[in-house]
Formats: sequence, C-alpha cells, structure tokens
Amino acid sequence: MTTTAQQPQGMSPERFFELFMLELSHSPGLQGYYKFLGGKNRLPFRKNYFMQRLKYIAKYAGEKQNTVWDIGCGYGTTAIFLALNGYTVHGTTLESYFDEIQKRIKFWSAYGNVSSFTFSYENIFDERQTATMVDRIIVQDTLHHIEPISSGLNIISRSLRSKGKIIVIEENGNNILQRTMLYFRRGNNRIISMYDEILRKEILIGNENIRPLSAWSELFKQQHCIIENVEYIRLFLPFFWNVIPHHRLERLEKRLFVTNTILREYFYFGMNFLIGKENG
Repeated sequence: MTTTAQQPQGMSPERFFELFMLELSHSPGLQGYYKFLGGKNRLPFRKNYFMQRLKYIAKYAGEKQNTVWDIGCGYGTTAIFLALNGYTVHGTTLESYFDEIQKRIKFWSAYGNVSSFTFSYENIFDERQTATMVDRIIVQDTLHHIEPISSGLNIISRSLRSKGKIIVIEENGNNILQRTMLYFRRGNNRIISMYDEILRKEILIGNENIRPLSAWSELFKQQHCIIENVEYIRLFLPFFWNVIPHHRLERLEKRLFVTNTILREYFYFGMNFLIGKENG
C-alpha cells in the first residue's frame, strides 16, 4: 500500500523554525532543553536534525481535518506546529511542562490559531485518551519509554482509526556509539519503576530502552500493524556541518541510508518511520 504524503499548507517548517528561534531567545525556561542557542558551532547540526524530523511529521500528517494524538508531547513544539497548520491535536505527557506550554501558546497565538492544541498530564495506560479514536498518532522520542511495550502498543493501535497512521521518531537501537554510551550509563537496566508525584502511583518507564527497526517491526506486527515507510537520519557528527555545505550533507545522508546497509544499521543515530494497520 502506498501512503499519500501531504505537506501542510499553512506555516512551513522553515518559517516555524525561524519563529521558534525567536521564541527561544526570550524563553530561558526552554533553552536548557532546546540547545540551539548553546553555541554556533553545533547549530547547523542540531537544526538539521530538528528539521528532518519536523518535515517528516509534516509530510505524513495527512488532511487538515485529521485529529492527532501526540504521545509524550513534552513542551508541545510539534503539536503547536500542527495546530498552526489546522490540525486538531491533543498532547499527553508524564513530564510537568504545563506552565511553560501556557506561555508558549501566548507567544504562538501572535502568529496563528493554536486553539486546536489541547494537552493533559496522563499515563496512556489509564486509557482516558483512547476513548477517542484519531487519524494520526505521533510518538516522538517517546516509544522507548513506554513499558510494558506490548500493552502500550495495543492501546496505541486500538486508538487509531482503520486508515490512520502512526508517525514514529526514534533513536536507532543498532547505533554502535549510542548503544555503548547507554550501556555505560544504565547497563542492562532497561526498565525502571518510578513514583509519579502527580498521578500518585508507581509507573514503569523504559530507561532509554531503544530498539532497532527490526525489533519495532516485530512488536507492531503483533498488533497487526506494519511499517510502510522509513528514513534513517543523523549520520554526520557536528564537525562535518561546519566544514561541508549543508545541502551536500543532506543529500549524502539520504543517499547513503538507501545504498549502504552497514552505515544504515550501525552508524545512523535516528530513524523516522510510518506505521499503518494491516488491511488499513
């Protein structure tokens, strides 16, 4: 099955990033998380990674009447972008960013209508959100935190309409450098329990429990979902972005993940992939 990709016809990713940088310059509370202002030498590298992911989401968000569930919405950056482009987005998170999100809504309201973005603090296993089925589910830097993963993917699958899509932005669990760094940081302790002060209960969290694409494919197949599209991103380290023209690096990254299996599997840091339901 071929999925039709449609670019939102409102605010472009490029214009959004320009305004995002303006917002960051006036928002100290965001600067520690979004490190774009931390040094000019790393800005091209970080901007490229940010834009590759945002453009992938924009490409597969579908029709503007689509409803979107943004799981692990964080500070709401992706949800704000989609709301500005006419989508109805609900974000859920287990991180208390509410005060900062309200400030952000005030800022972005000067550039468009963000009233279609709502958010709540909740665990997907409480299943309140799943009472409403949606057209798109975005899981950005979040899938590796959901545990138990099979139960989590079952909830996600049941929340998706038959023709809907899951847009996943993840780390490449096969990346040699990342796997080594994580092992020294957390060993094999991939799943931990923590007490949530707001929910007032113990919850399971994936401790940076990243997986390779093949593992995600098998887990989604158990929920009768299949991978329809994949892009590997972020191959070149920050140094390269300061000495080689950006357009050349972007083209080379896109070509090499298709033509070079070793680089794709073990040296690309990130991957974007699209999930649909079998027979959907």
